[in-house]
Order: sequence, then C-alpha cells, then structure tokens
Amino acid sequence: MSIYHDVIKHEVFPALGCTEPIAVAYAASLAAELFGGEIDSVTVTVDPGVFKNGFAVTVPETGGLKGNIIAAALGSLVARPELKMEILSGTTEELLVKAKLMVSSGRATVALAMGQTDLFIDAIVSGGGRSARAILRGGHTNVVHLECDGEILLDDDKSVAANDSHAYRAILREMTFPEIILLLDGLEPGDLAYLKRGVEMNLRIAEVGKGLTKVGYYVEELVRKGFLLSDVVSSSKILTASASDARMAGLSYPAMSSGGSGNQGIVATLVPYNVGLFFNIPEETILRSIALSHLVNAYIKCHTGDLAPICGCAIAAGVGAAVAIVYQQSGADIHKINLAVNTIISDIGGMLCDGAKGGCALKVVSSTDAAIRAAYMALNGHGITEEEGFIGNSAEETIHNLSRITDIGMPLADETMLTIMLEKRSITESRSRSEEG
Repeated sequence: MSIYHDVIKHEVFPALGCTEPIAVAYAASLAAELFGGEIDSVTVTVDPGVFKNGFAVTVPETGGLKGNIIAAALGSLVARPELKMEILSGTTEELLVKAKLMVSSGRATVALAMGQTDLFIDAIVSGGGRSARAILRGGHTNVVHLECDGEILLDDDKSVAANDSHAYRAILREMTFPEIILLLDGLEPGDLAYLKRGVEMNLRIAEVGKGLTKVGYYVEELVRKGFLLSDVVSSSKILTASASDARMAGLSYPAMSSGGSGNQGIVATLVPYNVGLFFNIPEETILRSIALSHLVNAYIKCHTGDLAPICGCAIAAGVGAAVAIVYQQSGADIHKINLAVNTIISDIGGMLCDGAKGGCALKVVSSTDAAIRAAYMALNGHGITEEEGFIGNSAEETIHNLSRITDIGMPLADETMLTIMLEKRSITESRSRSEEG
C-alpha cells in the first residue's frame, strides 16, 4: 500500500461528532464487545489532548449532552465497534437513558493521564466481578491492547512510539514537499471518487449548519450588512464555519475528517473546493489538490503530534488548504508553495487549542481566511521569508521549527490551560451540589 493510501486509510474517514469523544466511545465499545455481559461501570483514562477536546463539546445522539463521560457510557452500551468513528449512530433512546443513569450515578468516569504525550485512551468496563479493557494509542482507531478477564488478546502497546504509531508516519515525516506532490501521480479513479465523497459529505454538514444561529450565520450577516465583501473569501468562511458549527453542536451528520479531525477535514476539503470552483479549476485538479491538502495535513501532524497545544485547523489543515490552492493554479511550483506555507504559519502558527467547542468555528474562519490570503500572496510571488522570526528557508524547515516550539516551548501552556479547565469544572460541580442541597 502506498503512503497516500495509508494516510487516507488511517486519517481520512467519516466521523460522526468530534473525533476525541467519539474515539472514547469507540474504545469503550471495544471493551464492551469483549465483555459481552451486563455492564455496571466504565472507567476511561485519556491523555491531555483527548481530555481537552472532549471537555465541552456536544456529543451526537445525546440530546445536547457534552463531554467524554457521556460518550464513554454510551459507547460501552452501544458496543458495536465495527461502526468505528460513527459508533454513536448505533444509539437508541433506551441506551441513552441507561447511559445518562450510568453518568448520574457515578458509574462512568474519565480520568486525566497528564504524563501521556500522544493520543491515549484506556477504557475498562466491568460488572459481576468481570472486566474487559481496550487501549487506543497514537491514532483515533489504532487499537494496541485488548484484554478480557485477565486474558491478554492483543498487546502491541510496547512497540508503539509517540508520533510513529503507524509505520507510514515515520516515512512521511522524512519526505520533502516535492516528494509528497509526486504521490499524487498514483491517484486512481477510485481515489478521486473517495475524495469527492468527502467534499459532498462536508458540503452536506455545512448546509445543515447554515440553519444554526452561530458563527457561520454571523459571518454571513456581516456580508449582508456590507461589513465584509461578498467574495470567495467570505463564501469560504461561511461554508467552513457552518460545517464546524454543525459538528460542534453535535448534529447527527458525519464529516470527512483529515488527520483524524472533522474540523481539519472541513478546512482541508472545503477551502480548496470552494476556491477551485470560483476560479473554474477542472474538477479533477480540485480533487487532486484536496488529496495534497490531506497529505500536507498529515505531514505536519507527524511533526507536531496528533493533539498539539496549538490549533490543528490553523497549523495543519490551514497549511494544507493553502498549498492546495497554490497547486491548483501553479502546479508543483515549490518556491510558491514554500512562500504559502511560511506565510500562513507565520500568521496563525501560534493559535492555541483550548479544546473542542462551539468557538472552534471562529478558528476555522481564521484558518480559512489565512489560507486563502497566504496562497494568493504566494501566487503573486509574495510572502514571509526566513528573514523573519522562526520561519525557515523552506516549508520543511519552518514546520520543523514549529515542531520544536510545540514540543519544547508549549507543554507548560497546555498544562496551564488544562488546569484552568479543571478549575472551571470544579466550580461548576460545586455550584451544582449547592443547588441540589
């Protein structure tokens, strides 16, 4: 299998809801399927990134409930891991009632493993003196450990290293942008059809999101009132924001993800798609540019990690979208691609990730705007160069520098954000107990 197909298989797939709580539900369902009996409790331990992204986001099929805990409870009751990242499509009203009871009675818990540096979800279900366990590491569907009643059924955990949990990532990490672009030569009609399916899926959720009075609605209102121009930039921002609005609101429509993230999939696909349509770019070229967008997104995340302290929509999907737009109009012009990458990373590379929630649509808007601006500066021979800040002499060097900042400079910022979020939860729970008393 080629590197391109490995990326698509592991990182570009339909996801119903924010991918972190859905991955929690998936892990719980894996353990529950092994267990095969009446579940009394589910205990999940997650890394800081999963904890953060599942802290305040609405979970689909729950009637508006938020957080990893309801996802864990419901996933353990659905117990259909073959659904993977669409696991909660198996929800019924009866199961939801049981899940709510499990949460309210304290029989579903989610703990934070602060020391985990890559994606990590450890789910244990138990009842009647029996238990089963499933561990995901390094990817939303990457199962590394399965255990039931003390019998180990799968144990690949020790061989999994951070950032290289799939073999293709180690190879992709060392590739150059010219080499990544050459991967597009191997695309076949079936690949293009899958990419088109992703576009259609994300357009559908964007259309649903336009019915919400959220970020996409307000950007559109700014256009109607004349504060923003009615142009391809504004229409792209409305499109991506509306899709993100729908996802973060927990509406039951899947999005095609990129890098294992639905919001990143929205930016990576819909920005080059909408810009390509506006400039009458042939459909096949648009689809190839979207393939490149996915590859660049995956490449950056090989360097920064799956769940970095900085926003993936900005530093991964936004960069992918900018490169895709340049590719549509200038092909494999590495000078212009370097300019686009350096410009957008210089612009929004420091955007913090404080977890998945409704406000992510604002970051999607900023990413969309920055991607288009960086691409068209580059297409006209302009952009940020190595003379400025942490920007390198090439796209690869800039991404490497960004990785150093993320790995060395940002962990304390991430820890501080998590501390603030935990303090907020503690205050909310105290107020709730006081009101009940």
